[in-house]
Amino acid sequence: MKASIFSVFSLLMIVAMALLVQGQGGLETRFYSSSCPKAEAIVRSTVEAHFNKDPTIAAGLLRLHFHDCFGCDGSVLITGASAERNAFPNLGLRGFEVIDDAKTQLEALCPGVVSCADILALAARDSVDLSDGPSWEVPTGRRDGNLSSSSEASNLPSPLDSIAAQRQKFAAKGLDDHDLVTLVGAHTIGQTDCLFFRYRLYNFTATGNADPTINQSFLAQLQAICPKDGDGSKRVGLDKDSQLEFDVSFFKNVRDGNGILESDQRLWGDAATRRIVQNYAGNIKGLLGFRFDFEFPKAMIRMSSIEVKTGSQGEIRKICSKFN
Repeated sequence: MKASIFSVFSLLMIVAMALLVQGQGGLETRFYSSSCPKAEAIVRSTVEAHFNKDPTIAAGLLRLHFHDCFGCDGSVLITGASAERNAFPNLGLRGFEVIDDAKTQLEALCPGVVSCADILALAARDSVDLSDGPSWEVPTGRRDGNLSSSSEASNLPSPLDSIAAQRQKFAAKGLDDHDLVTLVGAHTIGQTDCLFFRYRLYNFTATGNADPTINQSFLAQLQAICPKDGDGSKRVGLDKDSQLEFDVSFFKNVRDGNGILESDQRLWGDAATRRIVQNYAGNIKGLLGFRFDFEFPKAMIRMSSIEVKTGSQGEIRKICSKFN
């Protein structure tokens, strides 16, 4: 019975993804099927090799794609003093070596064919899959951009953002509340530094007290991990229950006052976003993860189609960190 449920679910997911992919800004699935047939397999094997050494790299690659994809053209991969990569919101990004590794292999096999932006999109998908999350067909055909400026990072959501600010930033890119909550669900894997949330534990809004929305028992745990004058670079899992597994426990944490980042916990304080969190965490489909596994790929496809370059736009970089 369980197998049949999963079979039907998988079939419905494939049909929905196929319908969604149509018209994604000139992108198409299996774009490299003729020009570089092994492209997706090479990206997958590269990500898997790095993942097997360090499973936390999955969250790094997913975040790297997200930060690139408020304009998905590989601009975050460029090095340089004034490049997007060096903007403050991007200083903690990781996984660049995985993209470079895959690019080196692809350039040896299919020179000048596969873009860095596409490698990043594929690597993000594979990272989710390897973390026991859903997989999906990634629309490809992106070209790499010719511009990378640190000022571009100003439109990225911040851990300090209110729901109104998050909503505005997502809406500016054509994404709605459902996309916002679903994509923030990527925090089911990954970590953050004490530095980015410690203020919630000791001096929230300059009151000298903790953020009242934090569950009291969880507050004690966090204070033990992140002392007031302790090491701000100490890493803490964004999902206290299963930081290496792509599941719905993140949403349960938000529901129960166990969100780490202020911006995450605020999802429960807004009526519209709370309903979406409840749908992922509070009913049978939500508890089994079916709903999130179905909706996350759709949101990722929408996000990874933002302001893409296709056709003759941009370039196909030889080295992902440098313009040709």
